Amino acid sequence: MDLPWKPGGDDLSPRDLRASDTDRENVVRLLREAHGDGRITLDEHGERVERAYAARTLGELAVLTRDLLPDEQQPIRLDPGPLHALFGTVRRDGRWVVPGRFAAAAVFGTLEIDLREALLQRRHVVVRASVLGGRLRLVVPEGVRVEFTGRSIVGTQALRVRQPQGPDVPVIEVSGTVVFGSVGARTPRRRRLPRLRRPAR
Repeated sequence: MDLPWKPGGDDLSPRDLRASDTDRENVVRLLREAHGDGRITLDEHGERVERAYAARTLGELAVLTRDLLPDEQQPIRLDPGPLHALFGTVRRDGRWVVPGRFAAAAVFGTLEIDLREALLQRRHVVVRASVLGGRLRLVVPEGVRVEFTGRSIVGTQALRVRQPQGPDVPVIEVSGTVVFGSVGARTPRRRRLPRLRRPAR
């Protein structure tokens, strides 16, 4: 199981972070699809798959698929780019490297940031929020704490997250300003297994 953050990753660039088995398999799956629809030849497929399984870092994997899909559809995103929702809805999800500090703006729109598959570059991540008449929504995995330390002017906060404690718990701190808008965070509910009915005696 991957940790949501990489210890000692603060001073490393996203390209130098270690890849997981899941990262490799996601790239191999895309290469298989690319060969199936003719984007790469059989020889190219074999060569890239071999390099994918031998890759140690995210950068070594990213180069294998960069000519196959647009940036926003890549299986690994090393440079997430701006996170802005202006008069619309923008969603960021999948496998992407989250820097230790980044800006997020929602102006009369909705910005949803899904961190369930993301890789936090630092244990403590600061999101500098600018919300004006919009909504900022965070989706976090189990074991991540969310804190709101920003300023709210006729705004609301709804942190529906099971808040773990401890010095080593990853923390998402939302700072900045919320004006006539809202900030929310949630941890998806666990799926409940169906309960078996006991036979009547």
